[in-house]
Amino acid sequence: MTDPAPETTGKDVLEAVRAERDGLLGFLERLVAVESPSSAPEAQAPIFDLLEESLDAIGYVTYRLDGELTGGHLVAAARGAAGIDIGRIAAAAPVDAAAAATAPIQLLLGHCDTVWPLGTLRRMPVRIDDRSMHGPGVFDMKAGLAQTVYALRALHRLGQEPAVPPLLFVNSDEEIGSPESRRHIESLARCASRVFVMEPALGLEGKLKTGRKGVGQFHVKVIGKAAHAGLDPEAGASAILELSHQVQRLFALNDPALGVSVNVGIIGGGMRVNVVAPEGEAVVDVRVPDQRQAERISAAIHGLQPVTAGVRLEISGAVERQPLERNARNQSLWRKARELAAEMDIALEEGFAGGGSDGNLTSPLAATLDGLGGVGDGAHADHEHIDVERSLERCALLARLLMAEPMFIAGDP
Repeated sequence: MTDPAPETTGKDVLEAVRAERDGLLGFLERLVAVESPSSAPEAQAPIFDLLEESLDAIGYVTYRLDGELTGGHLVAAARGAAGIDIGRIAAAAPVDAAAAATAPIQLLLGHCDTVWPLGTLRRMPVRIDDRSMHGPGVFDMKAGLAQTVYALRALHRLGQEPAVPPLLFVNSDEEIGSPESRRHIESLARCASRVFVMEPALGLEGKLKTGRKGVGQFHVKVIGKAAHAGLDPEAGASAILELSHQVQRLFALNDPALGVSVNVGIIGGGMRVNVVAPEGEAVVDVRVPDQRQAERISAAIHGLQPVTAGVRLEISGAVERQPLERNARNQSLWRKARELAAEMDIALEEGFAGGGSDGNLTSPLAATLDGLGGVGDGAHADHEHIDVERSLERCALLARLLMAEPMFIAGDP
């Protein structure tokens, strides 16, 4: 009898990832060198081409979902993966997409769109040194895409099968709120035992994002009555006067101690300087830490009542991205990540992010862990960069997580 093959340890995986450091950085450099702003749908295809080429080399099949106003999305799974009919997923409506997976999957989420306009590379070129890589989109979140590919590649080289078949979904509209991809993400999350979101880590400490605020947008429109401001002002009802009252009421909803932020970011109204304003509008950004606060703030905004005689309010909007909360299943996934990181002598911390991601969409539906992508700083800023070594460590951590037996089955509450 032959001795059984030795178990692959976390340090084996870390060593395998580090051995491909140059390949990973070269691939990431190619991704960053292709500018892909959300506002340029045609710019997304070259990114998908690079991903397809790398995934094909390790036996993954890819399909593209066309966008209507966006650059579309990429779906990938191992060729012949049990229980995954990726052809149906690529072609089907969202409900059917969930039915196309007849066995549990683990969903890997990422986006290829950036906030940087075409031409940014001319003033902000890719730079690599021994410790860091700089460039537009490198941190948010092309490093996460490269880490995903190379985590799968490490498992392939080590001859390790993930505990549950991974399914990779990359969208091109996350930076604008995932308007077209949301339905697909939610559909896939419903048949996932867990979701790993490859967004960048939080802060220079590289914290995993175990909580994110829910995000909403509301419109408060005031309908008043026009009148001549000099001849007959009393005949009018000023929408701008009313708007001034409502703006103060909206700002009064802020509660930093509870993690609630309400910001009136845009206001407008009026017709002419000598006319009592017949209309006015405020656009409101809302961030909430949990579902309870989401419901409370939504009710408060929709419950606003006019102060000025003769005007009425029309209020629309909602918290559209629910909070990513530290519920029991999400915290179990976090603890597993910390345990596996410790095997590789990597210290992990958890953090709470004020911004939203596609993890907000999956968290109500499946165990979700966010912030597994690059460690660095400068998202959406000129100093955007990653720490190379720490990002390699996160690549190895993802590979170990993919090997771990799932703690939940799809649809667990």
